[in-house]
Amino acid sequence: MIKLQPLPLLLLIITTAISLVVVVVVPSAAAVIPDVAFNLSTINFDDGYSPLFADFNIHKSDDGRGANLLLNRYAGSGFISSKYYDSGFFSAKIKLPGDYTAGVVIAFYTSNADVFERNHDELDFEFLGNVKGKPWRFQTNLYGNGSTSRGREERYKLWFDPSKDFHQYSVLWTSKKIIFYVDGIPIREVLRSEAMGGDYPSKPMSLYATIWDASSWATDGGRYGVRYEYEPFVSEFTDFVLEGCAVDPIEQVQDSDDCLEKKSNLEAAEYADITPERRNAMKWFRERYMYYSYCYDTLRYPVPPPECVIVPSEQARFKETGRLRFEAIPRRQQRRRRGRGRRHVAAAKVVEEQVEVDTDM
Repeated sequence: MIKLQPLPLLLLIITTAISLVVVVVVPSAAAVIPDVAFNLSTINFDDGYSPLFADFNIHKSDDGRGANLLLNRYAGSGFISSKYYDSGFFSAKIKLPGDYTAGVVIAFYTSNADVFERNHDELDFEFLGNVKGKPWRFQTNLYGNGSTSRGREERYKLWFDPSKDFHQYSVLWTSKKIIFYVDGIPIREVLRSEAMGGDYPSKPMSLYATIWDASSWATDGGRYGVRYEYEPFVSEFTDFVLEGCAVDPIEQVQDSDDCLEKKSNLEAAEYADITPERRNAMKWFRERYMYYSYCYDTLRYPVPPPECVIVPSEQARFKETGRLRFEAIPRRQQRRRRGRGRRHVAAAKVVEEQVEVDTDM
C-alpha cells in the first residue's frame, strides 16, 4: 500500500483576466438641449426685409412668412433688413440645400460695410457647402471698426443634418455681449472688455442673408467648386425675428421714442443671459463640434486676443494651430476680399482673408 504524502500547502493564485470595458457615454442632443424654446415674436418677410440683389432668385412663400434664396448659373441672391439697428436679437429658421453643395456659401449676418466701407462692423453665421456625403460646416466671426486683419473665426460641425429640416440660428448683440445660438444652444459668447477697444462691433448694422458661388475657396481651398448640374441650390428662410432699436446709421438717431424700453427689454430677455442649463449645453457643443478656434491658434496669436476665455477642457483638444489634435493638416489658401453691401450687390458676402478647411471636415 502506497501511502500518499500530503501535498504541501500551495498558495494557488488564479488570475482571471477580466476585461474592463470602459463605456464612454456621449450625451445625445436630446439630453443636453434645453426643453424650453425661446418665446419669440416673428414677422413676415415684407415687414422687415427687402431684396438685396437678384430679385428673380428670391421666392417669397405664399403666406408671406418665409423666403427662399436661390443660386443658379445666372446669379446668387440676397436680402437685407429694411432698417439699421444699434443692438438687437436677430434670428431665422433656415433649411440648407442638400446633395452636392461644394462651393456654395450661405451667410446670415449683420454688417454696415455699405455705410462704413473702411471701418465696418460685422457679425457672421457662414455656412460652407461640401461634396456629396460630407456634412455642412459653418463658422462664426466678428469684426469691429474694420478689424478684418484680426479674424476671430471659430468653425464647427452640427449635430444634425441642416438640409433635412429647419433649424433656428440667432445672434444677440448688445453693448455688453454677443451670443450666437443654434436651436437655443449658445455656441459662442463674447463679452465686451475695454481691451477690445474698437474691435467690438458698436455702429448700427443691417441684417443680411445671401447665397453665392464661392468655388475659389469654400470647399477644400477651392478644389471642389459649384456643379451647376445640381442647380438650383435653394436655402429656405422662415420665422424671422428682428428685435431691437432702429436707428439712422449716419446720425445714429433713433427711429422711435421707445428705444430705451426696447433696449431694457432686450437685456432682460431670456436669451440675454446664459442659464446654467444652457451653459452645460454650450460646453457639450463646443467640446464635440468645434474644430477650430482662433483663441487656441497660438501660431497666429501668441497672446490670445483680450476677449478670449481659455477653457482647459477645450484647449486640450487643439494643437498650436487652433485645429484638432487628431486632424490632418489641410491645404491652406488665403481668401480674396470682395466688396459687399448695398453698393456692392454683385459681390454678395465674403469674410476677409481667412484660412479655410478641407473637405474632410
